[in-house]
Amino acid sequence: MEDLKLELKTKIIEALNLEDIELTDINDDDPLFGDGLGLDSIDALELIVLMDKDYGIKLTDPKEGKTIFQSINTMAAYISEHRTK
Repeated sequence: MEDLKLELKTKIIEALNLEDIELTDINDDDPLFGDGLGLDSIDALELIVLMDKDYGIKLTDPKEGKTIFQSINTMAAYISEHRTK
């Protein structure tokens, strides 16, 4: 699971072009949106594409995304349960 969390942090930084963010700046429990990492709705779309492309997970319910994208921990847990790649 730790490897997946590190991979997610790396992919998020790359996919969202977060040039000022280092891996160590993202704590596993920090919120990804709002006061945490500060992502917005456009970033959420990028995360949905990343989940589909890299892990074979298609998100169709926006409410589901709010739960999944709360933190690195919630994303990693969801991916480990649902990944097809």
